[in-house]
Amino acid sequence: MPITEILARNAEMYGHEKCLTEINMDLQEEHHVTWLEYELIENNPAGEYRREMTWRVFDEKANRMANLLLKRGIKKGDKVAILLMNCLEWLPIYFGILKTGAVAVPLNFRYTAQEIKYCLELSDTVALVFGPEFIGRMETIYHEIPQVKILLFAGENRPSFAENYDRLTANCSSEAPDIKLSDDDDAAIYFSSGTTGFPKAILHTHRSLMSACYTEFMHHGQTREDNFLCIPPLYHTGAKMHWFGSLLAGSKAVLLRGVRPEWILKTVSEEKITIVWLLVPWAQDILDAIERGDVKLEDYQLSQWRLMHIGAQPVPPSLIHRWKKYFPNHLYDTNYGLSESIGPGCVHLGVENIHKVGAIGIPGYNWEAKIVDENGIPVPQGEVGELAVKGPGVMKCYYKDPKATELVLKDGWLFTGDMARMDEDGFIYLVDRKKDVIISGGENIYPVQIEDFLRAHQAIKDVAVIGLPDKRLGEITAAIIELKPGFTCTEEEIKEFCRSMPRYKRPKKVIFDEVPRNPTGKIEKPRLREKYGVTRLVEALTER
Repeated sequence: MPITEILARNAEMYGHEKCLTEINMDLQEEHHVTWLEYELIENNPAGEYRREMTWRVFDEKANRMANLLLKRGIKKGDKVAILLMNCLEWLPIYFGILKTGAVAVPLNFRYTAQEIKYCLELSDTVALVFGPEFIGRMETIYHEIPQVKILLFAGENRPSFAENYDRLTANCSSEAPDIKLSDDDDAAIYFSSGTTGFPKAILHTHRSLMSACYTEFMHHGQTREDNFLCIPPLYHTGAKMHWFGSLLAGSKAVLLRGVRPEWILKTVSEEKITIVWLLVPWAQDILDAIERGDVKLEDYQLSQWRLMHIGAQPVPPSLIHRWKKYFPNHLYDTNYGLSESIGPGCVHLGVENIHKVGAIGIPGYNWEAKIVDENGIPVPQGEVGELAVKGPGVMKCYYKDPKATELVLKDGWLFTGDMARMDEDGFIYLVDRKKDVIISGGENIYPVQIEDFLRAHQAIKDVAVIGLPDKRLGEITAAIIELKPGFTCTEEEIKEFCRSMPRYKRPKKVIFDEVPRNPTGKIEKPRLREKYGVTRLVEALTER
């Protein structure tokens, strides 16, 4: 069943009920408007800070978008890109594209102009919807992308080279177009994180999208009473696929623009949020703010908050132990996935397995997993190998890249490039990325293990471990450490802290610097290697 039918069902069954709320905390602070003021004062500009949408309006807006595209000649299989910050328009535009039978192509809002151009060309995009934050970037490339025949602008102060999305869709029918869709039809292209250069285009079908709905729903048991807080960017599979559980349940969600701890807690309190998906840095920031006294939990209504789950990167067990100290009644889950596996859930811890914190978990609903050697043969229990997964959410292919596809898709199994091990109970532990393994004096060193150890230091906010060239050992470990505000530390203190580690794992070099992360929370190690002049043979050998 195509995912668009779930939206149509919700519009019919729950049409007048609120489904989405957008809260822009930056604008609220900029204008010094309190929530009470813009809730109660008639005709105040509340729409700038807090906007709502019902299921019926959601579906109607998606239909209007679909009918506009069809009127402009968009047909089944055409590619339509979205370049927007999180906003109330994002999901109706996405579903409008799907309703035409076209393929939605979400773009990373951090892309440079040239990266945008590259992705539009790689995906064969013929239409693009973009927002005001991207006018400058689009001005530099719009004349270089002749294949993009339709440029729609969603926002005020429309640039001359684009058409007005709001005005055009307002004049289109709100009735669903008569387009027949099947599970095997192409639905969306997502882009990889680009850790080895420009990103790859990952093609998914409608079956993939529906599998994400069921996986999320089965893992976290959303009901109509739940309210999901969505903070990560919607262009990424992570945020949207977790929201798909809310879509299937017909429950509410809030799009929060802003990640400060007090904003997150205030939104949870005021909006009666029950489920929150966080990235590791945001969870850490909340805990740090509590421990500094910057926020006081008693100032917020948090009793309805039942589930906090984390994904997109390895989760330090120490972080969850700290979290349970302040939020002892929360259910907790770790979610593992890739864009190639339609995002999170192909492996997950499970809320009933808090005793296994540190593991990424067991195969998710409708998924299989195995750990294999370089020949694809399963390794003995406890040994490290590459994690491979199989399920209905595995990508169709890397679009227009058969060689890269062949490297990672084998007999229906997706070879993830992540090194992992399995314990005696069948729980999988992520060791590191295949390309991030450091080989020092013939020993394989997994940076995640060292990073987890160092994060237990009270002065460390974030850490990344990379390999630096060494004439004698080939590589040595270097720890890039970002300290918490107000804390000081020396290289000698860090090395003393690491004395309980095996000697070969101890960082040989300590660098105090910021740790860069992408919008989904992953450490951008290629940026660090470039900054410190590292060219690694292992990356060239494992690039895919």
